[in-house]
Amino acid sequence: MELMLYTGKGDGGDTGLFGCDQRISKSSAIAEALGTLDEVNSFLGVCKVKSEDLEFVVAGKTFKEVLEEVQQHLFVIQAEVAGAEKTISKEMVVEMEMIINEAEKELPEIKTFFVSGGVQLAAMFDFARTLSRRAERRVVAVSEEGVVKVGEHTLAFLNRLSSLLYAMARLTNHKSGITEEPPTYK
Repeated sequence: MELMLYTGKGDGGDTGLFGCDQRISKSSAIAEALGTLDEVNSFLGVCKVKSEDLEFVVAGKTFKEVLEEVQQHLFVIQAEVAGAEKTISKEMVVEMEMIINEAEKELPEIKTFFVSGGVQLAAMFDFARTLSRRAERRVVAVSEEGVVKVGEHTLAFLNRLSSLLYAMARLTNHKSGITEEPPTYK
């Protein structure tokens, strides 16, 4: 029986990519992007579990359903960055925009930044938003490096992801009756 939880192949600081015999450094732009996408996806799993407690709905979907779809799409992006012939479609971006737009309709007008907090899930969405922004920067770096072709809709999806998570944080606090506080800049 072959062990699958570890191979030992990366003990020297390198790793393999999808369908490729070549090894790359674990500090490369691609490995950094993949790791950061994995961080976002893993933390969204935590948000998904926590969202079950509140059973909020946006655009006819529970928060859990929205997050499940996002996680599945992040796996597509990870495969793409690793060199697989996968990419995000325009429809996936449009779907996310529709959810953001529906969330925004439920919110009072946003005129300022807010100090993260309120209920725990909202704070978690804010943290996920910052992770998604970092992942976006890492994937943009891979795209600019030119070693792997990253689709235009993939970059748009990652850009919208932080907006979606921002909207979900605001909506969570709003539906929980929390009045969010702007920074005082003092």
